[in-house]
Amino acid sequence: MRRKTVGLYTPYLDIMGGGEKHILSILKVFDDAGYNTILFWNSDLSAEIQNKLKLTFAHLRFEKDLKSMTFFEKARKISPLDWLLYVTDGSYFFSPAKKTAVFCMVPDKKLYNLSPLNSLKTANALFIANSHFTASWLHKWGIQSRVVYPYVSEELFDEKPRQRKPVILTVGRFFKHLHAKRQQDLIRTFLRFHSHHPEYSLVLAGGVKQEDEQYVAELRHEFPQPFIQFKTNIPFSELRVLYIDAMMYWHFTGFGIDSHAHPEQVEHLGMTPLEAMASRTVPFCFNAGGPRELIENGKNGFLFNSSEELLKQTSYFLNTPSLQSRVSESAYQFVHRSFRYNQFTQYVKKIFYIT
Repeated sequence: MRRKTVGLYTPYLDIMGGGEKHILSILKVFDDAGYNTILFWNSDLSAEIQNKLKLTFAHLRFEKDLKSMTFFEKARKISPLDWLLYVTDGSYFFSPAKKTAVFCMVPDKKLYNLSPLNSLKTANALFIANSHFTASWLHKWGIQSRVVYPYVSEELFDEKPRQRKPVILTVGRFFKHLHAKRQQDLIRTFLRFHSHHPEYSLVLAGGVKQEDEQYVAELRHEFPQPFIQFKTNIPFSELRVLYIDAMMYWHFTGFGIDSHAHPEQVEHLGMTPLEAMASRTVPFCFNAGGPRELIENGKNGFLFNSSEELLKQTSYFLNTPSLQSRVSESAYQFVHRSFRYNQFTQYVKKIFYIT
């Protein structure tokens, strides 16, 4: 019996962020079901995928990047596939695979210009969105999609409440473009908080690519205070400790942005707030984009519209121990119910007809 084959192409694989883990996790469900799995990338990134994303594959191989192939080379590579999955950078493939899915991470209209030619290319494609926020914008642009949420790594679930340290944590890649994590705005707000709570420190953790190292250097220079720590490109084990130690989690993506004019610049989902919630760390997120569908304000976290509102929420939270325990437990239970790996695999199998 012929083993089925699935191929994945994403031009952003080397970023190794939350979006890449999401689409690779879908690929892993195919792999676990016995499919041959192909990543179209010009170098073998198996070690990086395992070390940074904690994903292992039994049947994975790397083949030449589709974008570097001629039209006929692409056709020969794609036609034997049972599924072709790809992330668009604004361009689309004529896919002779049996089935095709386009994975949509960013609600950026420039990426989803379905001209007559692109409409022809994607006529039989399944569009997958990472959140209802992203899906709602795709719908406005004439694209119907199915939402597949990611899952939170099992190692991050902290089953029992524990004593927390006076630390505010934020996690996100250090960069300025697209949906930047707005670290400067967050630090400035923290400095106002710190003037009333000098026992607290701020930890900013996240990945940084070589082209963004100057941005991190600028942040370190502008904010040299010893109670502000930058943790870049740290291993997963260290990140887990940061999550379970922190008292609160702050998330500023989209801060100061008009989400109606620039949906691509706000948080598309909110993977790191979900990870914080699994670790029983209460999230405080800017009230835009994906966090609005994850957080019920005052129940399993907090949504803020300004620095002033965040500072008031934080002060009230710290002064109300019963609220701390209640919101922390609700956050944990929310993620526990809806974002476990078993739930993710069952839904992916349903969407992609994996048997």
